[in-house]
Amino acid sequence: MNLSIIIPHLKGKTILNECIQSIYDTLDSIEYELIIVNNNCQDNSIEYIAKKFSQCKIIDSNINLGYAGGCNLGAKNAAGKYLLFLNDDTIITKNCISELINTIEKNNNISSVQPKIKNYFEKNYFDYAGGCGGYIDYLGYPFVKGRLFDTIEKDTGQYDKETKIFWASGTGFLTSSDVFRKIEGFDESLFAHMEEIDYHWKCLMLGYDIYIQPNAVLYHKGGQTLPYGSFKKIFLNHRNSMILFITNNLKLSLINLIKRITLEKLTVIFYALKLNIKGSFAVLLANLWLIINLKYIVVRKRNNIKTYKNNKKISNELMKKYSIVKKYYINKKKKFSNVN
Repeated sequence: MNLSIIIPHLKGKTILNECIQSIYDTLDSIEYELIIVNNNCQDNSIEYIAKKFSQCKIIDSNINLGYAGGCNLGAKNAAGKYLLFLNDDTIITKNCISELINTIEKNNNISSVQPKIKNYFEKNYFDYAGGCGGYIDYLGYPFVKGRLFDTIEKDTGQYDKETKIFWASGTGFLTSSDVFRKIEGFDESLFAHMEEIDYHWKCLMLGYDIYIQPNAVLYHKGGQTLPYGSFKKIFLNHRNSMILFITNNLKLSLINLIKRITLEKLTVIFYALKLNIKGSFAVLLANLWLIINLKYIVVRKRNNIKTYKNNKKISNELMKKYSIVKKYYINKKKKFSNVN
């Protein structure tokens, strides 16, 4: 088996149906299996899909494992040489998957490949979640080509170059099953959000490369399972971002930690000034969680140092030496092409 497509699903019959249909409509020459992970589904969509697409392999979970746990469960039941993780609110376009496979097979050192991810509702624009490949700054803030914070660019082909990236979006990316198992999959303690950044950070530390393939195009609806701006999404993004910043930076300096904590405090104020009390409280709670779970942070850091002590140095082209927060909010650089 060459390819296993894994889609964790919580709710939404229409979005899942459209996603699967796009796969069937565009894949005709690739041997693959389609695995739907029933993440304790909240409606009848799994039953509907099982009847309409009988070739699908349904893997059931009695609880919602989140994106990380759902993908891991699917991967444990996958036979493919490559794993394609997909959000259930995505639409595959013609040649997308073949372009991803052709790219990953160019070099044994490539762990993952991301397609260009565009917005389903405004198809000339990049999508919020993924754009044309992800990077991270030295303070642990992730960003992508085509979207900086709330500024989303129109796709005019400005990033149509196959290049190395720091992380591929969990919205949709292809990875080697051997590498995925070597790293022991996604960290399920993260539940959802940032687990793909954690995974690719570890890939980089082991010396693998991650690429963007802009000739492969994926459309994403976004916010169908957890709406943008929701309390839980803000909480998970800030909590998980801080977890990765502290524990994946094996030689984290005290001054950089102080800088990041300061920016977290400013984020609380930023939300409050916008009268977004929900967002302000979510960031506060995320940072409080870190203090309460200090033992978890220490153990995770210790385990990462033990596992990746001989890690490869990550290029400054991937982990930027500037602050994307400063570039965006102080220097008013609103596009990726303007910050480099």
